[in-house]
Amino acid sequence: MENLNQSPEEENKQQEKLNKKQQFLQIVKFTAFSLSAGAIQLLSFAILYNWTKCLPWWPAYLISIVLSVVWNFTFNRKFTFKAANNVPLAMALVVVYYAAFIPVSVFGGGALEKLWGKNWGIAVTVLMMIINFVTEFVWDKFIVFNKKVTDKILNLFKKKQNPPQ
Repeated sequence: MENLNQSPEEENKQQEKLNKKQQFLQIVKFTAFSLSAGAIQLLSFAILYNWTKCLPWWPAYLISIVLSVVWNFTFNRKFTFKAANNVPLAMALVVVYYAAFIPVSVFGGGALEKLWGKNWGIAVTVLMMIINFVTEFVWDKFIVFNKKVTDKILNLFKKKQNPPQ
């Protein structure tokens, strides 16, 4: 219930606390879904790399990260950021992030696996997952699921209703 005797400053502080609480819950949810996506990535990587012994590190990593991205995007869009805005645009922005992240992590991780040795494949994958977790949270929060940003992007692509003749 709203307190009618609250000053505007108190109302603002109460709203700030609510926003901080919501932000904390976003971090908790993002972490939980990322952990589940990480389990999918590690399990699929282990099956492809360690158990079958048929793939080098980088294709096993690439397949496993794609599986985890689809999982993570779906749940974070629906439950963490509750973003019902333009899903194709949001997915395109995720693709942009991964178009940069995957080559860096594949080549960097592959180089580390060669440097450290084949026994370090899982450790290299976990390191790439930690880097992915931090950078993707920032990208998702401030770009992908930020309505102000996505609205600006959509406005760039809208056709002018009355183009000059």
